[in-house]
Amino acid sequence: MTLKALAVAPPMVEAKGLSVRYATGTPLLGRHRSSISAVDRVSFQIARGETLGLVGESGCGKTTTGRMLVRLLEPTAGSIEF
Repeated sequence: MTLKALAVAPPMVEAKGLSVRYATGTPLLGRHRSSISAVDRVSFQIARGETLGLVGESGCGKTTTGRMLVRLLEPTAGSIEF
């Protein structure tokens, strides 16, 4: 497959605006008062034959993003299309 064909082909995986928030603190009347953002509005595409590497410091959301891609964790917001 040529580079031109790769550029025109639709992505194999497309993540749009992925976010994950976790509730923190003790619930008051059944509701949590605050939350912390683990991943905030991450978007990318992976075309056929490409590889994606996630690099960052400890605690920046690499594992959480990977877990969303393989559906071990559902995003709070955003979508993943295969």
